[in-house]
Amino acid sequence: MHAGRKTPSAQQLLEVAVAAARAAGQHALNNFDRRHEVFQRLAHDVKLQLDLECQAQAAEAIRREFPEHQFLGEEGGQYTDSADALWIVDPIDGTVNFSHGLPLWCSSVAVRHAGQMVAGAVFAPMLNQLYTATAAGPALCNGQPLRVSTTSRMDEAIVLTGIFKDQPLSLKLFAALTRTAQKVRIYGSAALDLCLLASGQAEGYFESKIYLWDIAAAGLIAERAGARVEVLERHDALACRLLASNGLIHEALKSVICTASA
Repeated sequence: MHAGRKTPSAQQLLEVAVAAARAAGQHALNNFDRRHEVFQRLAHDVKLQLDLECQAQAAEAIRREFPEHQFLGEEGGQYTDSADALWIVDPIDGTVNFSHGLPLWCSSVAVRHAGQMVAGAVFAPMLNQLYTATAAGPALCNGQPLRVSTTSRMDEAIVLTGIFKDQPLSLKLFAALTRTAQKVRIYGSAALDLCLLASGQAEGYFESKIYLWDIAAAGLIAERAGARVEVLERHDALACRLLASNGLIHEALKSVICTASA
């Protein structure tokens, strides 16, 4: 940080995270008619010109307040592992949904200090929902407290997941989950999935490979709402195998996943 500048409080960091998430999300919403402008197609994903523009909007909001902080976005950024303060941004989480005109997408912004997530914001413009949390504060949606559900039975639980690139294993896991959970849902946005877990609208979440920018803000929000968030395997510095739950079904859900993955 700049010499002589005080370390910002978690609330100050959260305010900037909210501003950055709103800037990215509002730019995406304002340009919704340009959602078909693709600059890269991948096997199971798509990159839009708006991804780049929305990330730039978020970066501008952050650098206006903290020009000395480092920045990592899904669409690139420069940072070091020893960064004192690192902003982690997914400008449009759920890009495929967005490109098809579905409302299940969001902008996610988190800040990590000394290796710990300090504040995070997830803004879903088409749902008119703003999820927020700090490491020592409550998880909120539009200012109202969030809390995970009290469901304790797998056969009464909704589990959120994604189909990943290892399709044989993906289908095996999906089949195992459908046999044990009440319902399995794939919504196409990891950040929103974790926010739904935080709000008590789902009981479990699992992804075989998910990236830091997808879960940085929403993982903190889920934890502050009472969720148990566990990294089952770390693929590299940016990707992991993640399990999250309301805590009450955690071991049962973990057992299903580990057995099906064996």
